[in-house]
Formats: sequence, structure tokens, C-alpha cells
Amino acid sequence: MTTSDAAIRSRLDALAKSLRAFHSALLDFAKGEYEFLHGPVAGPFALYSLVTSDPAFQWLRPLSGLMATLDEVLDAKGTHLTPQNVSDVQHALGLLFSDSDTRFADFRAGYERASTDARVRETTAQWRSQLGGLEA
Repeated sequence: MTTSDAAIRSRLDALAKSLRAFHSALLDFAKGEYEFLHGPVAGPFALYSLVTSDPAFQWLRPLSGLMATLDEVLDAKGTHLTPQNVSDVQHALGLLFSDSDTRFADFRAGYERASTDARVRETTAQWRSQLGGLEA
């Protein structure tokens, strides 16, 4: 592992951690929306089932997929990370939040609803700070 690889890996690891906290905040918000309409979710297994199959949670899937891909890259043995990996993550997050990319309109609508939540705002600031730190 080179110094450059270690620095990139460290920054991407920090970003991945921040994205997990962000995703958790969004998931809690989506669960709250669901429970408001349908009543309490009967535990973690019921929530898992809803997240994987109920349309009320579908808007979270693009972020979940991006995070899974980032984790795969970081966990791959013998992978040398380069500035291209950083660029790829920046590009993917940019697309997710870009008004011009209609593929992720449902995600952006869900995020817009969730952005009133204090924890969502806090975790958004954290991952955006980590993303900005990738430039350094």
C-alpha cells in the first residue's frame, strides 16, 4: 500500500462511515413516515422486510447501492486506490443529488422531505465535509 493509496483509502473510509450515518438517519425518517401511515413496525426483521420490498422505502435504494459499491471497492483485497476512485465517488454522489438526472428524482424527493429532520441535516453536513476533504 503506497502513501497515496493509504491517504485515499483513509478518506474514502471516513466518507463511507459518514454515508452510513446519513443512510441511518434517512432510514429512521422513512420508518417514521411509514409508521405515521401504517402503525408501528414490529421490530428489526419487519423493518428489513419493508426496506427490501415496500415501495415506501424504495427511494433509499440508490444511496444503498452506492454505499454497497463503495464498501466493495474498499474491501477488495489487493486493490490499489487512485484519484480515479475518488472521482468516481464524487461523480456518483453528484448524480444522486443532481436535479438534471431524472433517474434519482425519487431519492431527491425523499431526501427533500427528510431534510427537515435535524439528524438528517447533521449527517448531511458530515458526509459533505468528508467529500470536500477528498480534494485535499
